Amino acid sequence: MGGPRSPGLLLLLSLIPLLALASTATKSVRHEHWTKKYDQYFSKYAKHYFGPLVDWYWFKAQGIAESGLVPGLKSSAGAKGLMQILPATFREIQERNPHFTNIDDPRWNIAAGIYYDRMQFLKWKKGLPSQQRIAFALASYNAGYGNIKKAHKRAEDKHGEVREWRQVAPFAPRETRLYVKRIYRLMEIEE
Repeated sequence: MGGPRSPGLLLLLSLIPLLALASTATKSVRHEHWTKKYDQYFSKYAKHYFGPLVDWYWFKAQGIAESGLVPGLKSSAGAKGLMQILPATFREIQERNPHFTNIDDPRWNIAAGIYYDRMQFLKWKKGLPSQQRIAFALASYNAGYGNIKKAHKRAEDKHGEVREWRQVAPFAPRETRLYVKRIYRLMEIEE
């Protein structure tokens, strides 16, 4: 019998929050489960950096995938906030956007994350439809542009011309494949 301090019980108790988060993974980004508290920022900065025709819910879905919309979250790698931005990346972004004052402020964390998405999106201009560019930008946000560019090259070596994320996904890091897949699931879109 395990007492209150048994390793098995402690492990189970530590998994409960993760299990709760996993059980919400299939809920759409528009589901009432997800807070609307930050919607004004996702909407505002998506429109600012991507224009009025891009669905701002992509970025809310990304925030859910990154942090479950928990503002004070800090990863073991040091990434912070709703969009899980590394402080060094935030400082880089801040050089061009000095009004982004605080990585820990949800507003500026979201703004910086969407700005960084835009930077990645612009790198994938050549020959890709917009929705595919979003997938490549999200993958680049997660794994780094260089890693996704290498995966793209490997996909081209195998398939010739590559215009879809699903062609590149098998060559991308597993974590990134799951990340993009989760965002698509939250958006209720087939990958």
